[in-house]
Amino acid sequence: MKYILKFIFSFFLFLSLLVAHSQETSPRVKPTKKVTQEKSVPAVIEKQQIPEAPTKLVKIEPAAQKKDSVIQKIDRYGLRVGLDLYKLTRGLYDSNYKGLEVVGDYRLTKKYFLAAELGNENKTTDDDRVNFTTKGSYLKVGFDYNGYQNWLNMENIISIGLRYGFSTFNQRLNNYRIYNSTPYFQETPIIQSGQQFNGLSASWIEVVAGLKAKVFDNVFLGFSLRLNRLVTNKEPDTFSNLYIPGFNRTYDGSFGVGFNYTVTYFVPIYKKKIKTIVK
Repeated sequence: MKYILKFIFSFFLFLSLLVAHSQETSPRVKPTKKVTQEKSVPAVIEKQQIPEAPTKLVKIEPAAQKKDSVIQKIDRYGLRVGLDLYKLTRGLYDSNYKGLEVVGDYRLTKKYFLAAELGNENKTTDDDRVNFTTKGSYLKVGFDYNGYQNWLNMENIISIGLRYGFSTFNQRLNNYRIYNSTPYFQETPIIQSGQQFNGLSASWIEVVAGLKAKVFDNVFLGFSLRLNRLVTNKEPDTFSNLYIPGFNRTYDGSFGVGFNYTVTYFVPIYKKKIKTIVK
């Protein structure tokens, strides 16, 4: 019995060693199909679980070209008339002066204006040596050039111009004092005269620089400075034309200066439409 058990135990031991050896020496086959299925299935599931975002087609267009805009500008042409406020109001505070001046201009082109002034003056000049009264009328005719570039539909003016002036007048010598070079004891007495000089005239060239600003609809305020140079001067033999209407006081015999302050009203006659291209 003892030998039989030993034999059975040896037989099973040998059989187990034989099976183990056969498993180590037998070739291993890679389960390709199974592995492929295991790898492909998760990939399909992954695609199903994470949906792809829809693809948008973006059309790339070339840069848009900037187009020039066209602005319609209206230039008005017409007559502007008004008064010189300085001469009109001067008589309120100066008892020796009375005057009136009517001013006007007409727009010829975009930049040029025909201009004119018509006036009358009555002025008494009282100096240390002489007192005289001048009465007369005058006319000035010329042009203005507007050098100001207005914005859209604005009508302001900054101008330089030229005038030719002509005046007819008379002088009355009221009184005078003879010049005394050695007034040691007393001044020379005032001599009353009243002598009248009629039929006098003068002409001159006038350079004008001024501006006009639109303050209300068709209403303009203006200001100008003037430099005058006599061309002709008809005067009596015994008395000089110290003041000429429209020319003002004479200095050095041939030069004069002046200014005016005007209010004018514009009367439009026709319009011109201008297309202005703005880039």
